[in-house]
Order: sequence, then structure tokens, then C-alpha cells
Amino acid sequence: MNFDLTAEHMMLRDSVRAFARERLAPVAAKLDEAGEYPRAQIAAMAELGLLGVSVPEDLGGAGMDVLSYAIAMEEISAGCASCGVIMSVNNSLVCDPIMKFGTDAQKRRLLPELASGKQLGCFALSEPGTGSDAAAQTTVVQSDGDGWVINGVKNFITNGREANLAIVFAMADKSQGVKGINAYLVPCDARGFSVAKHERKLGIRASSTAQIALEDVRLPADALLGKPGDGFKVAMSTLDGGRIGIAAQALGIARAAMHAARDYGLERKAFGKAVADFEGIQFMFADMATEIDAARLLIWRAADMKHKGQRFTTEAAMAKVFASEMSGRVTDKALQVFGGYGYIQDYPAERHWRDARITQIYEGTSEIQRLVIARQVLAEGAAGAQR
Repeated sequence: MNFDLTAEHMMLRDSVRAFARERLAPVAAKLDEAGEYPRAQIAAMAELGLLGVSVPEDLGGAGMDVLSYAIAMEEISAGCASCGVIMSVNNSLVCDPIMKFGTDAQKRRLLPELASGKQLGCFALSEPGTGSDAAAQTTVVQSDGDGWVINGVKNFITNGREANLAIVFAMADKSQGVKGINAYLVPCDARGFSVAKHERKLGIRASSTAQIALEDVRLPADALLGKPGDGFKVAMSTLDGGRIGIAAQALGIARAAMHAARDYGLERKAFGKAVADFEGIQFMFADMATEIDAARLLIWRAADMKHKGQRFTTEAAMAKVFASEMSGRVTDKALQVFGGYGYIQDYPAERHWRDARITQIYEGTSEIQRLVIARQVLAEGAAGAQR
């Protein structure tokens, strides 16, 4: 992989960075404190093509590559982590699976609306009793003549309160195990579809996280995404790509935290000199900068492999587990540089620290990422032993 960005990539980075600095960062704390959905900011992001970064231009998207998406996600998340996750879900968890598994008719009908921001999507996989164990779906679907009927509850659904379209996973035949799961394109205004609960959260509070109830939701035959029995494959494939987006979100949060701590450390005086002049503090910045760069390279590698059509499951898991845990360490160090001021809401350190924590949980916990990585390492070892 060539790690030199093209002129187009650098132009994208600079323009999105300027947008995030001017339009997102100044309002991020206010939106977080109020738990207010950033409607105007998301609309402005849509105008920049950021809600359908890799959607082809003939389907209403920006037509950019996966590395462009990772670059843009980092910049948006550095400005506002809530805007970052809204963008990530619409791109990675909604547009991507429709592009990969949707019929031509589904793509033409849905992608222009999603990529333009006229509609917003959500991804309804998790349930109250099935988070990491995605195969244990209790939401059920039955064939109803030439259509479908879904019943169940979905949990922790990002964008669930504002979404117009949900990709819903449901068990059609429990005896088939994971091969009995289907994926459906469900309009959020369908009869029987409702937001049962809006969660109050530690971080990313300007994005909604909702519990969704589906009670006798009737769908036409063409609501099926992919083939019957493909639901689990759709979910796992989608999450592979989603992990690149969340890794980039974690990276953006960490970078914003380090820069805030750097600026504070250069201004704050203690014992007659700037806090940043103390060797112990300088060591913190050295560690933060090194980990941030390492995470970025892992993310870019996974993005490059996805763009080339190569298998990237392990690389995405590596990027996600390292970037998310790195973000936790960096935001913790950044808060420490601020000292007591880091613990109060007048400064951004505590918000970055809160926002970073979820990146180790959603779209696959750190423990799940380690299972994915370990299985690949062991499979390679077993294959080598048989040769």
C-alpha cells in the first residue's frame, strides 16, 4: 500500500477538517449537553456528500473510495463524535449493505435518498438479550402470502429515533440456525414500527440510541435484502466495513483530545513554567502521538483492502480494537494533562473521554475483535501444520 495521500485525498481531508472546525466543533459541547440531534449539521454534511461517500455518483453518492471515507470520518469525529457516528451508520451499516446485497430496483429506489440526506438509515441487529451473540435472533418473521410479517424488539439502535429506513434482521426458521436469519428493508413509518425507548447515555449524546418495537409489521416481498437465509451473512459482512468507520471515529476523538491537551499544556503555567515543559507531560504527548499514528495506519490498511475487494475481516478487527482502546488511553491522558479542569464541562477533555468509551463496545466489542483475530491466527497455524 502507498501511504502517500493523493491530491484528491488531501483536498478532501483539508475541506472536511475546515468544515468540522468551523461548523461542528463550536457547537459539539452544546449539542452533547442538550442531547440534541444535530439536524442542521447533518444536513450540511449531506450537502458535502458525506452521507454517501462511497455510493456511486449515478446513484446519488459522492463516488469516492473507502480511504476517502476513513479520512472524512476521522475529521468529522474530531469535530463532533455524535455527528461521526450518525455518518458512520448511514454509510457503513445502511448504504454499504444495500450496495452489496440489494437488487437493482432497491438500489435505485433507496440509495439516492440516503446518500443525499433526504432520508436517514439505521441498522437493527442487536436485541435486549442478543448483543455480541448476533446469531441468537429472537425477532421473528413469517411468510404472509406474497409478503412478510415481523415481530420483535431491537436494542441500542443508533439513529433509531430519526431514521426513515431500518435494516432489520429476523429469524425465519430457527431450525436452520444462522441460515434461518433474513434481512429486511423496513420503512420506519410502517404500521407496527415504533420507538419504544430513547436511551440516556454516557457519551455521543447528540446521536439517538433507541429501542425499536416491531409489532405485526407487514412488508412486501421485495423488502427482503439479499436471499432468504442470507441475513447473518449480510450482518457480518456489513459489520466488517462498519468497524473501519468506528475505528476512524475513535481516531478522530483521540486526535481532538490530544490537540486540546496540547493547547492547554502550552498555556497553563505551573511552578513557573508551562505544563508542557515538564518531561512527564512530554512523555504523555509522545505516547499519544505514536498511538494515534499507529491506529491511522491500521485503519488505512483495512480501508485499502476493502476498496481493492480483498478479504479484510481480520484487518478491520485489528484496526477497530487498537483504535478504540487507543482512544480510551489517549483521552485519559489528555484529561490528566488538564488536571482538575479536565473533569469539568468547561473544557472538552471530559466529553472526549466520554465519547471514546463506546467505541470499544458498539459494532463488535473489543473481546469480539480479539476472537476474530485469534481465530485467523490459529487457522493459519493449523493450515501450516497440515502442509
